[in-house]
Amino acid sequence: MLSKNDDIILEIEDVTVQGSGVGRYEGITVFVEGTAVGDVINCHIVKVNKSYCFGKAVGFIKRSVHRIEPSCAASKTCGGCCFTHITYEEECRLKEKAVRDSFERIGKLHPEFEKFMGCAVTSHYRNKAQYPVGEQDGKAVCGFYAKRSHRICSGHDCELQPVIFTDIVDAVLDFTEKNGVKPYDEQTGNGLLRHIYLRRGEHSGQIMLCLVVTDIKKAAVFKEMCSELCERFPYIKSIVLNENSKNTNVILGSKTSVIRGSETIEDVMCSNRITISPQSFYQVNTLQAEKLYAQAREYAKLSKDTTLLDLYCGAGTIGLSMCNGIKKLIGVEVVAQAIENAKRNAEINGVTNAEFICGDAGKIAQILYERGERPDVIIADPARKGCDRQSLEYMAKMQPERIVMISCNHATAARDCAILGELGYKTVKVKGVDLFPRTAHVETVVLMSKVKE
Repeated sequence: MLSKNDDIILEIEDVTVQGSGVGRYEGITVFVEGTAVGDVINCHIVKVNKSYCFGKAVGFIKRSVHRIEPSCAASKTCGGCCFTHITYEEECRLKEKAVRDSFERIGKLHPEFEKFMGCAVTSHYRNKAQYPVGEQDGKAVCGFYAKRSHRICSGHDCELQPVIFTDIVDAVLDFTEKNGVKPYDEQTGNGLLRHIYLRRGEHSGQIMLCLVVTDIKKAAVFKEMCSELCERFPYIKSIVLNENSKNTNVILGSKTSVIRGSETIEDVMCSNRITISPQSFYQVNTLQAEKLYAQAREYAKLSKDTTLLDLYCGAGTIGLSMCNGIKKLIGVEVVAQAIENAKRNAEINGVTNAEFICGDAGKIAQILYERGERPDVIIADPARKGCDRQSLEYMAKMQPERIVMISCNHATAARDCAILGELGYKTVKVKGVDLFPRTAHVETVVLMSKVKE
């Protein structure tokens, strides 16, 4: 039996989708971060549980052929990326395996697994960044949280973000320092500036700067920064303040005030003009998301007679990418501002066959069923927690020919597909799509069809 502080020699046989290597020692599973399949390491045991342990690599006896040198200096401390130490080909293999494992082990499903879709661009692909702000040695700093903590790793030159984000953050921090603006302190609740939040249109280039503050009135000082900032960075089309005074991990509060430009920016997604607000859900990797939506559209098999229900529709990007040439689109989303964005997006793109409804997906699905709606195809793109039982039951009650699920959590997707299996739907095809290279996240798109009587 292993004990804390034991030193062993361990061969890494597998890697979890969270980036931890897996080895076995005398029948005990040992997880070691930052390792790759084929590594043979000197392992120091740091934590022992009943059936598994956690270890730390303190030396390498043999290095895996999949191992590479991380190009990011913060890779060992920042909690954002977990695959910077292995080749991208190996990362895709691990993600494809994780998707398959979820559907076979959790869902007990055996669909056709289509070839995993990797990403052509693995750096500077994100269109959104949220940097926590704090104080270190009496100076305002921002960066990203260290692994499993709320300790800020100072440094915001992230390889996943556009280079221009670094320059804008530097300018905001410089203004903050010169004007004596105090960063927020999570322990005391004191301070003004909590987060620097940036969004950028991949195709339009337009940038939104959102400063999350504890008090909008006290943050009026930031108005002095706007002219100089917009002159230096002409792609900035929106500067807004968002108020969040609560002791919470949630980044944005409910109150937003525009201090320069408009409250939204525009981008293009699947040939549609899209307006984006601070609260709007918008896929962070635009180019890969367009490929993901194209795959979903292929699974949906739409025609001129199709009524399409888009559950968890956000700002309407998925449904609007599919509504050309169909009979009717109905979008459902619980976030009110996202629904307003969806309606605006339909309007500016000349879409007249779309209806957008604000409300909980399950409750609205029930209302739609009771009013006699019978969509031919349902698209569902839920949050990480997946669909609730009510949503799944009323999706099945409406008896669409096909259900296409897009999910950022293959484990909950497998669970939900298994439930839909009990309700009369067969999981036909599953395809993993990587929207988030170098991180643990992976998208999955699933085709389900109604089982014939």
